[in-house]
Amino acid sequence: MTTVLAATGVSFRYDQDIVLDDVSLSLDKGEFVALVGPNGSGKSTLLRIVLGLTEPATGSVELFGSSPRQLVDRWRVGYVPQHLRLAPDLPATVREVVAAGRLARRGWWRRPRADDRAAVDHAIESVALAEYGDRRATELSGGQLQRALIAKALACEPELLVLDEPIAGVDARAQRDFRDSLVHLVREHGAAVLLVSHELGAVADDLDRVIVLKRRVLFDGTPSALTETGVSLGIHADDLPLWLEELQ
Repeated sequence: MTTVLAATGVSFRYDQDIVLDDVSLSLDKGEFVALVGPNGSGKSTLLRIVLGLTEPATGSVELFGSSPRQLVDRWRVGYVPQHLRLAPDLPATVREVVAAGRLARRGWWRRPRADDRAAVDHAIESVALAEYGDRRATELSGGQLQRALIAKALACEPELLVLDEPIAGVDARAQRDFRDSLVHLVREHGAAVLLVSHELGAVADDLDRVIVLKRRVLFDGTPSALTETGVSLGIHADDLPLWLEELQ
């Protein structure tokens, strides 16, 4: 099995506050993994470290066998950050926003080819926005815009897709479309997916592993092994506090 992401002994702190403590995890090609934990558990910080946006205090990270900051083919990694917004006066259509996600793979100096247009169309369809392709992105609802930004990440056909709370506030139908797009990416393209979310109900049956983080890794195993401990992978209105507090 090909390892696409490996973090070993990663630690990080803000001043005297320990955010991550000796965290190790890995993802293989074709794996669908969820990363969960309470607010302040270090999830977003860990994502920034594995993507090379933040340096760890200790430990190391490899993406496709290279340091994140030395990865040449950046298109191999797709990233949907939390609370990403577009400029309110941006005149771009949904199709243009999604097509921008293709640039890392195509190269900004090359004209779009048939395979580029097909990838953009497929990404838009996979999040059920085909009828909105020519609409201005600023005219979309919050949930529709989030789906457009997910499509933007899908357009480059990444080998690793990292998503930080991508479906917060998205309705049930859109969650199903979102689930289908991720399953397609994993099963048909062999990509790895690392999903941070408090809401795993839409994808619970498709996950290979769940990693529970609270400064350090408290659990790393199958969804069935986690549910056997009494943990629900469905909706958590506030957080995941009760059972996490009991995990040491």
